Amino acid sequence: MRSLWRQTRSFPPAVRLLMANQFAINLAFYMLMPYLAAHLTGDLGLAAWAAGLVLGVRNLSQQGMFLLGGTIADRFGYKAPIMAGCLLRTAGFALLGWADALPALVVASAATGFAGALFNPAVRAYLAAEAGARRVDAFATFNVYYQAGMLLGPVVGLGLLVADFRTVCTVAAAIFGALTVSQWRALPTRRGDAGAVGGTGGVVAQWRTVLANRPFLLFSTAMIGSYVLTFQVYLALPLAADHALGSNGTKATSGLFVVSAAVAVVGQLRLTRWVMRNWRPDQALVRGLAVMGLSFPPLAVVPAGMTAIVLTALVAAVVLLALGSAVVYPFEMDTVVSLSGDRLVATHYGFYNTVSGLGITMGNLATGALWGYAERHHALWLVWLALAVTGLACAGAVAALARGGRLIAPAPQPVAA
Repeated sequence: MRSLWRQTRSFPPAVRLLMANQFAINLAFYMLMPYLAAHLTGDLGLAAWAAGLVLGVRNLSQQGMFLLGGTIADRFGYKAPIMAGCLLRTAGFALLGWADALPALVVASAATGFAGALFNPAVRAYLAAEAGARRVDAFATFNVYYQAGMLLGPVVGLGLLVADFRTVCTVAAAIFGALTVSQWRALPTRRGDAGAVGGTGGVVAQWRTVLANRPFLLFSTAMIGSYVLTFQVYLALPLAADHALGSNGTKATSGLFVVSAAVAVVGQLRLTRWVMRNWRPDQALVRGLAVMGLSFPPLAVVPAGMTAIVLTALVAAVVLLALGSAVVYPFEMDTVVSLSGDRLVATHYGFYNTVSGLGITMGNLATGALWGYAERHHALWLVWLALAVTGLACAGAVAALARGGRLIAPAPQPVAA
């Protein structure tokens, strides 16, 4: 903790505030979201399809609107969308707790999703701008706060559920309300650069600038696999726990979430410092992605019916996946900024998040379909092999980009007056 405190204090006040904000954002979000499905189907008695609709709308409104959120941040400055996102999530979470009609719940879910699309690209662009040459360090420290919020949120939410779900929503909304006020009072205004880049073309010119950045597009595509792998903590690994452990699978899944977040909280800073001393940024990306892919093969050879060995393999997979992600994340975020040429950074982040969100959706569909096929044919090793190949292919693609000089920003093109 002292190391984290020293590292945090070494950054400018705006960066420290953004890190504290992200911790509170994730704390409030994960207080509520893990228990939302049970509230919808249990407390409100909605059908499973209706609960799925509410959850799906949140994900779609966030992933689908990231590009718009980044565009707004570059045009109007970073502070405004960060505040607007927190204010919108305040209203959305309050409505989720007190609404009982499906249309109102869908509106609330869409609001919470769009809120994330507003503040996420703006926060990362603001952080990159303020950190300057220390971007990698800043993103590594930022990830500690991010993961700590994920780690503590479900625990706090579970404690508040002793009262009821409305209490959870009210407290979460209050946290976002406090964040809105704190950012209004303490976060300095930081302008984007859309006016200089976009000229009279406005939003279309911003998007054209991003779409013309071929190295960035190639990197965004190459990194899709990493997001598919990271999401398996929510899909394939819980399915494996349920398959192997039956009724105890839910408890094992909760433990896997804790292990994943704890690895990042405890190891992120030390790991990033070691990697910065010993590897180039492209090597960190390639080797981290390879470790993520190699998290899954041990599960393919675990003998069925041996609970202790299954649990050991699941924990090992989560630890390796978290370590690989911790290696990749700060260099990945830094590479996005580098490939943007420090121009329209929030728009680049918004596009990057949109691409990764679409990749997660398609990857989940493919993983789920493959799981069903493999389970019917008693060949679950196919799932783990496919995920391993995905990680290694992702690492190979990034290595090829590095060898070809495609991880370097293109020269800025003149913009017509």
